[in-house]
Amino acid sequence: MPSPVIGSNPIIYTPAPSQHSGHLAVPMGEFHSYAGSRAEPTTGVPLARAISADEPRHLHQRHYSNPPDVDRALHLPAIIIKSSHHHHKSHHKHSHSADNSQHHQSHAPRYETADSGHHQYSLTPRPRTPMHYDPQQQQYRPAKPLIPHPPHPGFLYSLCNRRRKALCIGINYLGEPHELKGCINDARSMRKFLIEKHGYKREDIVLLTDDSRDPRSQPNRRNMIAAMQWLVQSAHCHDSLFFHYSGHGGQTKDYDGDEVDGMDEVIFPVDFKRKGHIVDDDLYKIMVAPLPAGCRLTALFDSCHSGTVLDLPFIYTPRSRIRGSHVSQRARARRSSPADVISFSACKDGQKSTDTFKGGVAVGAMSWAYCEVMSRHPDQSYKQILREVNDMTYPRYHQTPQLGSSHHIDMNRKFIV
Repeated sequence: MPSPVIGSNPIIYTPAPSQHSGHLAVPMGEFHSYAGSRAEPTTGVPLARAISADEPRHLHQRHYSNPPDVDRALHLPAIIIKSSHHHHKSHHKHSHSADNSQHHQSHAPRYETADSGHHQYSLTPRPRTPMHYDPQQQQYRPAKPLIPHPPHPGFLYSLCNRRRKALCIGINYLGEPHELKGCINDARSMRKFLIEKHGYKREDIVLLTDDSRDPRSQPNRRNMIAAMQWLVQSAHCHDSLFFHYSGHGGQTKDYDGDEVDGMDEVIFPVDFKRKGHIVDDDLYKIMVAPLPAGCRLTALFDSCHSGTVLDLPFIYTPRSRIRGSHVSQRARARRSSPADVISFSACKDGQKSTDTFKGGVAVGAMSWAYCEVMSRHPDQSYKQILREVNDMTYPRYHQTPQLGSSHHIDMNRKFIV
């Protein structure tokens, strides 16, 4: 079997046995080749291309006059999305394969009508003040302020001056009742932004969109996980990795006890109905845990309920204040990383992000705002970027951007990619 091509450098991509949940492993012997090389570029359609009457409408950016804004919550009428307990067990040893339909079914969310008698998970808001139970008084009392967890002993800020790699995912869920309009545009615009503003090479950027005719470039669960593994593969100190996701987001019941509000955050591949969603615990294990000291991963999630979707221990608001505990103390210690990981999220965990239009082109409010802010003023601090993005998205879109980090941040420090 010929070795696959990732970018322009031929390498043999044989996934190692998964260190994470067994269902995340890509079966041995199956290879993924990502388009993007000079010989086979996935440039998509030029952004300004108009719709032709005799061509499929989903291959182009669509232009509208006075269209309504749409949130990116997953709307499934009279359906409750539940995640199987089995789906989240880290000791599960099976991996997905195209032939194992029974195994896929066990991991996929269960869809049950509202009158089926099953309990529906309520999205309880996070308490403003962390509480703990006092057994002597038999009542809950405000918890003592958390002592900031010290950084990983091997932590190192990245200079972002070595190799650059990026993964951009845009899912419109074409033809589905919950179809979005701006996510594919977001992914292509982000790729263009990284190339023109930050010096990324086209051959080092993987693009997954659900209008692609190449099955390897479809944002299904298998391809998304394989692409995330490719992104962090062979990462070194001072590398700069960029992950962008634009699509549906949601929440599901937390089974490992690391979330204070009892809910895990998830993202939805295009085939989530059959293969299941991807939970925040697994996003952390795939893209953060393997990174070495001094390696930068910058992530941007333009999806609903995305505030803590990368499971980073520290979350900052647009006012540069660190939020109260959103993970348990035990989980905070487990999430300590020597890598320099930063995550921009479209909204708080309890909020929805917006699919909107700029100049008649469908976009995600967060993706558009980030590119606009960084294009106008590239030399800014974390504080300035977060505030400017917030000013462009709130209150019009009723979403409050969040900044997550693997370590405490001096918000006056210059942001680099």
